[in-house]
Amino acid sequence: MRPVRVVEGRVVPLDRADVDTDQIMPKQYLKRVERTGFGEFVFADWRADPDFVLNQPKYEGANVLVTGANFGSGSSREHAPWGLQQYGFDAVIAPSFADIFTGNCAKTGLLTVVLPAPVCAELHALATRDPAAVVRIDVEAQTMDAWSSDGVTMCAPTPPAVSARFRMDPHTRRLFLEGLDDIGLTLARADAITAHESHRPAWLPTTPA
Repeated sequence: MRPVRVVEGRVVPLDRADVDTDQIMPKQYLKRVERTGFGEFVFADWRADPDFVLNQPKYEGANVLVTGANFGSGSSREHAPWGLQQYGFDAVIAPSFADIFTGNCAKTGLLTVVLPAPVCAELHALATRDPAAVVRIDVEAQTMDAWSSDGVTMCAPTPPAVSARFRMDPHTRRLFLEGLDDIGLTLARADAITAHESHRPAWLPTTPA
């Protein structure tokens, strides 16, 4: 997993609460044996509507999703964060997330940011009226700042139109900053594992090198 320290980009406003994993990745697309190729099926049922936000050309290429409370509820399918990430999202912002969904996202490097509902509403409104607005999420500083498209210059950005701090569990924050998944966490303790194995009785099983 690659380290995620800062996420920058544009915002897709999805004004819906209680979006469950079956809406994110409908069950008929879970038959694939690979972990890739799910991006095209994200919100498949809703994308049948030509007016759905992901069908609007003005949001093409946006990589941050801002949505309503209780995002990712329902089943524990990992295909939902896989699909969101493979579609092109690097982060999802919401007032709250389902716990299992958040854990699955952390294992794949998809950043979930919890912000108060009024802040999410401000960010949603900004992206709705200005699809070219820019957001910057700093994992180390635990800050989110967003600027309107006419408020950003290369030399002197104006004060953010929307700004907030967020909290991350220290362990989860470390996973993102260091780019660690479950395998990476295990490998980080390879020396301790080897030392432990070297003192085990010969008749006990050992971990292959």
